[in-house]
Amino acid sequence: MATLHVAQINFLPAPAGLAHEQVLEQWHSLVDIAEVAASSGTRVSVIQAAAREDLITRNGIDYHFIDIRGLEVAKNRGRRFASLLADIKADVVHAHGLGFIEDAFAVSQCLPQLPILAQDHADRPPRWWRRPQWRRWYAAISGVAFTAPELARPFTHAGLFGPHARLFAIPESSSRFTAGSRADARTETGLHGDPCVLWVGHLSPGKEPMTVLDGVARAALHLPGMQLWCAFGSAPLLDEVRARIARDPQLAGRVHLLGKVTHARVETLMRAADLFVSGSVAESCGYVVLEALACGVTPVVTDIPSFRALIGDSRVGRLWPCGDAERLAEALVDAAASRLSSTRVRAHFDAKLSFAAVGRQWADAYAQVRDDRRRKAS
Repeated sequence: MATLHVAQINFLPAPAGLAHEQVLEQWHSLVDIAEVAASSGTRVSVIQAAAREDLITRNGIDYHFIDIRGLEVAKNRGRRFASLLADIKADVVHAHGLGFIEDAFAVSQCLPQLPILAQDHADRPPRWWRRPQWRRWYAAISGVAFTAPELARPFTHAGLFGPHARLFAIPESSSRFTAGSRADARTETGLHGDPCVLWVGHLSPGKEPMTVLDGVARAALHLPGMQLWCAFGSAPLLDEVRARIARDPQLAGRVHLLGKVTHARVETLMRAADLFVSGSVAESCGYVVLEALACGVTPVVTDIPSFRALIGDSRVGRLWPCGDAERLAEALVDAAASRLSSTRVRAHFDAKLSFAAVGRQWADAYAQVRDDRRRKAS
């Protein structure tokens, strides 16, 4: 049987000011998701909306940059994408983002026999008055992938997907991080603590940093050697966080604000940590949790669908209810008392979340939507 050829399309245009090589360097998920799918033996091409034509081949994957300037109407963009899809003889389209469904529908009108599998990237259903039109567009989709089945509910409750669309639970991506020497990482970073706890995320309301600080303060009564290290990007709550730390003797001297760090530095910080903590109230996947697991760090994270999907029933982490500082404290104390080896945590990642593991899930999903379309055509 011939190798399945999947074309992954990113309808979001690449920044005009970046060289296409830089786009591949900076848009990690564009490359990672392509290489995840290719790891299973699937032939993968990537089609990227752009401001000029280009073709870059990297690790056996062709990245087609397609000039869509002047194509203001989705129907016209669809013709342009469909022309290339026909030229490269793609068997399945993997469309990034549920918010670009009009473009995906336009492609389907040109190539009605080509199955399209759309992937969620923290998308939301349209407003109610737009839903009749969007239902028509979604009817062209053969399947939709979410990190966790629960994330599909806003769409299914709104009746947006067609009756024959398959729903898949597939992690949004994987991670290239690896577990290393904790001792070496601590020497390099200066991180310490018993346990050494790491936070990586924005200091913003959706990440609940104040709840995390409250939980850490309570847990410190039982874990006097605990230290919390916080790497963050945007920080609209930075002043409140600093004030909270300063006025609480359980936090002052225990919480360290590292600020923004490079992605490579995050890997070293994670290797140095015993526990990873997150207070997120919603995530389409949770890349930092993927990265923590890849580094062998035990996650202590909120009980939300995507995090449940990543941890599963493996007991390699602890889940706590959003906004509940007391339950977070209990989870931190429990995780510290029954500390898992980095080898065991990494073994869970390798089995369920690695490039190879996620690639097998994509290969199966591609085959299902292709076979469904063939049966429908016959």
